[in-house]
Amino acid sequence: MTTTPLNSSLQSQLKVLETILLKNSALKTILERTPSLSLPNWYLGAGCIVQTVWNYLSGRDLLAYINDADLVYFDDKDLSSEAEEHRTGLVLELFSDVPIPLDVKNQARIHLWYEKHFGYTIQPYQSVEEAINTWPTTATAVAVKYDDNGVFTVYAPYGLNDLFSMIVRPNRLQITEEIYMGKVNRWKACWPNLKIIPW
Repeated sequence: MTTTPLNSSLQSQLKVLETILLKNSALKTILERTPSLSLPNWYLGAGCIVQTVWNYLSGRDLLAYINDADLVYFDDKDLSSEAEEHRTGLVLELFSDVPIPLDVKNQARIHLWYEKHFGYTIQPYQSVEEAINTWPTTATAVAVKYDDNGVFTVYAPYGLNDLFSMIVRPNRLQITEEIYMGKVNRWKACWPNLKIIPW
């Protein structure tokens, strides 16, 4: 098993994260093929990343309890649902052999449907990174990709220590307690060794 680099150098943490994620054949495929789609400022992030790490640390199959893979990008030049649906179709075709569903979202248009889905409005994001900053927990606010030069790139605004420590800590920047507790209750049932930080 790869040693988890708690509180070690960022470079050590990034290398371990890449090593673990590439052991998940589904994520490996997504990371390696997505550059061919030329999605603007894309990342693979959130649940599929953290849950792969949790599964690894728990000695489980790396696909266990992963409901989907979030593939996000940022295109503020075309906020239409049709453009997003077109890109979704390309993604689903490219990854038809991947055993987990892909959820494709243009982060530039999240504000257009957020209130209907969650009950309150948000301001438009100015970048994909700004969107990731608001993801529900510090551990899940992690996104990765291979850049155009094949370099493993990570955006993790709250660091990686909570991820490797299996700590679920609320990110109150945008979500509500109800949203947080919904996630906590599902995750705790799947990964009983999680350390839950109260709201």
